[in-house]
Amino acid sequence: MPRLSAEKRHPVQLSVNGRTYQAEVEPRMLLSDMLRHTLGLTGTHVGCEHGVCGACTVQIDGAPARACLTLAVQADGADIRTVEGLEPAPGRLSVLQESFRRHHALQCGFCTAGILMSLDHLLRSDPAPSEETLREFLSGHLCRCTGYVPIIAAALDAAKRLRETHPDA
Repeated sequence: MPRLSAEKRHPVQLSVNGRTYQAEVEPRMLLSDMLRHTLGLTGTHVGCEHGVCGACTVQIDGAPARACLTLAVQADGADIRTVEGLEPAPGRLSVLQESFRRHHALQCGFCTAGILMSLDHLLRSDPAPSEETLREFLSGHLCRCTGYVPIIAAALDAAKRLRETHPDA
């Protein structure tokens, strides 16, 4: 019986949080695994591994995407932003992160990174979302701890603060 050969590894180059990375990955490696295990960026969490819970959400070329459904080779040449890339400077929280802290919008924190990445995208495209818009937008994220009330309050607070600091946005 012929032996199966090892899968060929493919070179991948991508920008993550403004830093360029190069790696050789197996064709089946998920972007979430590359971020966590190859690059050591463990802020991206893996929950359901089916794209349902939203914990693995990152931004690929500016749009939210499930890292557990994206192959690393598909991200070759892409600009990836993870929760680690939200801080405006080392040791400083973004307005959105600060609002989450202020409103106690996280408890266990497992879903938080994905929610933050989605909300960051939404607030960039819609600086004044309604509560209804936020609830619909976050319907693809599962949180078993907060009941979503503080998450919505934090998002509305962040939107208001961002409008105050960037009125032309």
